[in-house]
Formats: sequence, structure tokens, C-alpha cells
Amino acid sequence: MTKLSFLDLVNVVEGETPADAIRRVGPLAAHAEALGYHRYWIAEHHGMAGVAAAATSLIIAEAGRATSRMRVGAGGIMLPNHAPMVIAEQFGTLDALFPGRVDLGLGRAPGADGKVARALRRDFMREAEEFPRNVLELRAHFTGEPDVGVLAVPGRGADVEMWILGSSLFGAQLAAAFGLPYAFASHFAPDHLDEALMIYRRDFKPSAVLRTPYAAAALTAVAADTHEEAEFIASSTMQNFVALRTGNPGKLPPPVKDYVQSLPPAISAMLGHVLQCSIVGDQQTMTRGLRNFIRRTQADEVIVHSAAFDPAARMRSVELIARAFEDV
Repeated sequence: MTKLSFLDLVNVVEGETPADAIRRVGPLAAHAEALGYHRYWIAEHHGMAGVAAAATSLIIAEAGRATSRMRVGAGGIMLPNHAPMVIAEQFGTLDALFPGRVDLGLGRAPGADGKVARALRRDFMREAEEFPRNVLELRAHFTGEPDVGVLAVPGRGADVEMWILGSSLFGAQLAAAFGLPYAFASHFAPDHLDEALMIYRRDFKPSAVLRTPYAAAALTAVAADTHEEAEFIASSTMQNFVALRTGNPGKLPPPVKDYVQSLPPAISAMLGHVLQCSIVGDQQTMTRGLRNFIRRTQADEVIVHSAAFDPAARMRSVELIARAFEDV
């Protein structure tokens, strides 16, 4: 049966601080757990005024402390930004705090621009090329095989579930070759979704941790009691996408009535393309959309990203999505 999970970008809304966004993580994670979400992921980003998840492992700990059963983790850690041993230590620590329920999704993108990469003291192009080798090195820090010559403490022996993330075909190929679960970022990069899932399943090689393919697909979802209210709430996310794609990223803005209708045709077309994998509407609309998305992808897991300017509207959206999923 398909599972439902949640992706939190820890958005900072206009008029608030990163601290405000971080303080909302625990209550939202507890809310998601009570509603039956399977896992709660945090995504690493740097140098963005509207995203407060730069210290990703610390934010994951907030979600872990607020929950007791739900899996928590990274969706994902951008490995080119880090030495594998450092991530092994961080996630080994998370596993010590929350044993048996920590995930480590790994991406090859920087989660930042070139200036930030330099500030992180990383040669991003070289590290991106080394991504497959670094994934294996990271796994070795957990398993001890092969011996990498140093001991990650905490880290060695940690029960951390590793994933490969992607928005292109490369991640699908790598996840298949390594026998790891795979998640596709179709919530912002939908173009290669179907082909990536096909390649992953076709080329999958069983491993010690996974005998058969396990694929997740992400989508943007905003639910409310009426379709009109959901469209109004979703306009914050839409404005955020447009600002990002036009080179002017910022904090999550307040919603705007009839936002899409106000856009120039070219911007409207761009937004429609980016948000191909999105569902906005009431609970019934959400059920139909989720059912169609699962039918299309045959995903083992659906990971939803649901943001809102108003925290109460976001809590309600997360609830309605879970209720809709029960009827899929």
C-alpha cells in the first residue's frame, strides 16, 4: 500500500524571522504524526532568506523530539556540501537520539549558488563528480565495509535508512545501481518523473538493504475546506516559485486573490509547467488528484510539500491531505 509522507522546507514567511519558522517544525511534525504520515523530511538549503533549514540535522532533531513513531530525516542532504564523515557523525547522532527512525536522503545539487558554495569552502563541481564515490564512503562509515580507516562516532553501526534523491535521470541510475530507495523531486522538477521511475525500476539491483525497488515521488499540495480558499492559500507558494524562477527569491508572501489570472502569459505558462505535479483544492479534489498521481507513478510513497502563509491554514491543509489520502 502506498504511504504518505511530508516534506518541510521550513519556509520563513514575510514579517517573521527564521526562528519563527524553526519553532513551527515541532508542532507541525507532531500534527503530521497524529494524522498518520509515515515520515517527515527536511530539505537542506543555504543562503536563502525564505528557507531556515541550513543546519538540516538540527532541524531534524526538532522534528524527532516532537514525535515518537514517525520517521524523520533529510529530504535531503546535499552531499557535495559536506565531507561524508561529518554527515555520518551527524546522522549517527540523530540515530542515537531517535533509534530506528532516521532517514538520510542524499542529493547531488548544491542547494545554493556558487557564492554560497565558496563560502562553504567546497569545490562543488569536483564534489558533484565524486558524488557516487562519496555515497559509498558515507555508507561505509555506517557499516564498516569497506574499512575507510577512520571511525565515525556516533556513526558506525547506526541504523540510518539511506536514499538517493533526484530531479534528473542520474539519481535514478545511481539508486538502481546501489540498490537504494529513490525519491524524485517532481514537486519542482516534473519533466523527467516518468522516465526516471522507469529507469530506476528497470535497472534496480538488489542490495543488502533493499531486495526490490522502492520509489517515492513528491508533489505540491494545498487543501482547504473550499476550492476557492485552497487556491487563495496556494498563491503564496505560486508567488514564491515565480520569484525564485525570475531571480528574486525571498520569504513566503501573503496570499493574493486571483493571482494566476494577474500574471503575464509567459510567466503563467512557466508556473503551470513547474507545478505540473501539484494538487490544489478541497478534500474531494485532493483525493482525486492523489489517486491519479499514484496511478500514474505507481509510487510506493507520496511525499507532499504543503506551505501556507498562515500557520493555521497550513495545519488544516496537512490534515485535509491526510483525510483525502484515506479515501485513495
